[in-house]
Amino acid sequence: MACVSGKRGNGEGSIYPYKNGYAAYAWVTKPDGKRARKYVYGPTRALVHEKWVRLHADASKGPVTTSSPTLAQYLDEWLRTVVTPDLKPKTAETYAMHVRLYIVPALGAKRLDKLTVRDVRAWVNKLLEECQCCVQGKDAKRPKAHKNPRNRQHCCAVGRCCRQVASRRTVQDARAVLRSALTNAMAEERISKNVAGLVKVRSARKVKRRPWSVEEARQFLESARAAHDPLYPAYVLILVLGFRRGEVLGLTWENVNLDAGEITVELQLQRIGRRLVHEETKTEASTAVLPLPQICVTALQLRQKEQAAAKQAAGELWTASDFVFTTRYGTPIEPRNFNRSFADRSARAAVRKIRLHDTRHTCGSLLAALDVHPRVAMQILRHSKIAVTMEIYTHVPSEATRKALRRLGKHLGQQEPR
Repeated sequence: MACVSGKRGNGEGSIYPYKNGYAAYAWVTKPDGKRARKYVYGPTRALVHEKWVRLHADASKGPVTTSSPTLAQYLDEWLRTVVTPDLKPKTAETYAMHVRLYIVPALGAKRLDKLTVRDVRAWVNKLLEECQCCVQGKDAKRPKAHKNPRNRQHCCAVGRCCRQVASRRTVQDARAVLRSALTNAMAEERISKNVAGLVKVRSARKVKRRPWSVEEARQFLESARAAHDPLYPAYVLILVLGFRRGEVLGLTWENVNLDAGEITVELQLQRIGRRLVHEETKTEASTAVLPLPQICVTALQLRQKEQAAAKQAAGELWTASDFVFTTRYGTPIEPRNFNRSFADRSARAAVRKIRLHDTRHTCGSLLAALDVHPRVAMQILRHSKIAVTMEIYTHVPSEATRKALRRLGKHLGQQEPR
C-alpha cells in the first residue's frame, strides 16, 4: 500500500513534494537508446505513487519518451518524414490539406500524449456542425469591393452565415488521416493507444449519380466534333474507353500505337501544389494496354493533324513535348482548365451538367449494353473489384437502352470520315 503521510515510503526514494502536490521520477531508456529521467506529477502522494509504479512498468517493457510534442508539431514531422516519402504526391497533398484545414486548428495545440478520446469525439462533433467558411475565414479573405458580387465579401464576413458545414465524408476522411498519424505514433512508441481509432463516424449516405444516357453522350460528342473542338479526341477516349482526366492529359504519343490499334495507360498528369506532376497511374491495376475501337483511332488521327497544324502556327513559341493533348503552344493542359472546357462544351451541347468523372459510368453502361463480358469490362475500366463493375452493369436495366447504346456505337463509328 502506498504511503500517504508526509514521509517517503519504503522504496519510494524518488517521490517528493512539488509545488501544490508531489512529483516523482524514474530512469528510463528513450527511443534513441539514451538514459534519462522521466517525471510524473499529481496532487497527492498516493496518486503520484500509482503513476510512478506504472512508469516503472512501462520502462521495463521498452523505450519510453521523456517529452512529447504538440499534435501540430508531430503532424508536421509525420507529413515530412513519413507521408511525403512513402505516398503518392496527390495522396500526400490530400493528407496535408486535412491536417491544415481541419485537424491542426482544433487539436494542434494539444500534447500528443495527452490527446484523449473525448477530445477527438468533441472535435468530430464540432466539425459536423461548424460553418467552415467562418472557421477558415473564406469570405473574410475576399475583398470588400469587387465588380462581381460573388468575388466580394457577401456571406459570413458581413453577418450572413452561409452554413458551409463539412460533409460527413470530409469528416470521415479527416478522422482517418488523424488515425493514420496516431497509428504511426504508436509504432514509434510515442503513445500507448490510438484515440482516433476509438471514435466512430457514421458513414455518409452514398450519393447516387445519374450518368449521361446514350442520347446525351452522342449529343455531346456530335457537338464537340461539329465545332472542331480540339479536345474532341480527349472526350472520345473518356466516354468510350473510360479514361480518367489525369490519364487523358498525361497520355503521350509513345503510348499510342495507331497501326496496332492499341493504347497503353501508364501515366497521369496532376496538379500537385504549384507544379504539374507527370507520374505513374493511381494503382498497378490502372496500368493497362487497351484495344482502340475505330472511333478512337480516327479521333487520334485527327488529333495528330491538329497538333501538327498548331505547332506550325506557333513557330518558335511552340514547346516541344510528347503529350497528345496540349495547348496551342505545346504546353500541358491544366487539369482544372480541362474541367472548365468539359463544362462549357456540355452547356453548348445542351446536355445535363455532370461531373467529368461520372462519364466513366456512361462507358460502363456502353460496355454492358454491347454484351461485353463483365471480366473484360473490368479490365477496360481498370476496376480492382468485380463488384464495382457489376454495380455499373445494373445501370442498364432496359432492352431499349441496350439497343440505343448499340446504335450509338454504330453511329459514332460512321460519323468520322475514313
